[in-house]
Amino acid sequence: MLTRTIAILSLVAAAATSAIAAPAATASVCTVNDNGVNYRAGPGPNYKAFGTVNRGQNLNYRGRTGDWIMGDLWGGRTGVWIYTAYLDC
Repeated sequence: MLTRTIAILSLVAAAATSAIAAPAATASVCTVNDNGVNYRAGPGPNYKAFGTVNRGQNLNYRGRTGDWIMGDLWGGRTGVWIYTAYLDC
């Protein structure tokens, strides 16, 4: 019985170690597909537009609410929202 308990504990420890050592998931990248696209403070046209981006600008995807994607602009502002029709993800 003691040998079986030790074997089970060894398996549990090995599983826990491999779960901790697992690499982090790669962030999804979206690309703006038009020019003059507003990026906003929240998921909707009623939120303040912080500025505009052009075709080819990349954004690290962080989340989605309805038809709006939130992410971080490469080389720019973080936590911005862009309407999905203007992104290729």
